[in-house]
Amino acid sequence: MIQLEGISKTFLVAKRPAGLKHAVKSLFRREYTAVEALQGISFNIAPGEIVGYIGPNGAGKSTTIKIMSGILVPDSGSCSIMGYNPWNDRTAYVKHIGVVFGQRSQLWWDVPVLDSFELLRDIYRIPQAEYRSMLNLLTETLDISAILQMPVRQLSLGQRMRCEIAASLLHSPSILFLDEPTIGLDAVSKIAVRNFIKTINKEKGVTVILTTHDMNDIEALADRLLLIGKGSLLYDGNVQGLRSRYGTGDLSIEEIIVRMYTEYEL
Repeated sequence: MIQLEGISKTFLVAKRPAGLKHAVKSLFRREYTAVEALQGISFNIAPGEIVGYIGPNGAGKSTTIKIMSGILVPDSGSCSIMGYNPWNDRTAYVKHIGVVFGQRSQLWWDVPVLDSFELLRDIYRIPQAEYRSMLNLLTETLDISAILQMPVRQLSLGQRMRCEIAASLLHSPSILFLDEPTIGLDAVSKIAVRNFIKTINKEKGVTVILTTHDMNDIEALADRLLLIGKGSLLYDGNVQGLRSRYGTGDLSIEEIIVRMYTEYEL
């Protein structure tokens, strides 16, 4: 379903020393540093998998998600998802995916949640009957029926994230990209989100790619781990394989991953 082969991406980041003199100089001549976000990333993901895509800050997780969702174009390599090239076939492709960025919103800030949902229904051209059926399922499963008439700006972070997940699934996508979906959530909201992800994966067969720093999310959800560091793939396997390779005694999965990153000097 998802095939990445040799994906690389480099960003040019402007740099200058502090001070007025250097600020004026940068108006005429800027210096840049090349940052390799991804270096030859390759992996395959089968339909119905829940994959945890983890790594330190700046490792390249969000860049990979943006490439797979068609937002960014890589410098080299190939990507085929459900037979589509994400950036070349973007219009046809996005109908099959849902994306949630924990620090970005696809909901309109000053209008009720339901108005955002209705606008998304128009954007994705979802038939009315199908939309109502999915909306009822999402509001019941995510427990958001009481907040549908509230403006997004009045929601708590946990309420907003549940609405973000609902918004990403209104058009019944086959693949769901979740980039830090539980960031800042309380324990109750995290459990609700985890249970919902399990439900849609089991009942709808939705393939889930999850990036997170919360190892409890990984242990509760992921069948498989992809560990990335400094733009390179370091491990591809299940939690048990990671434990047998790096773990000793009663170390938690988080401690094992820290040990692994220490070994690779990340």
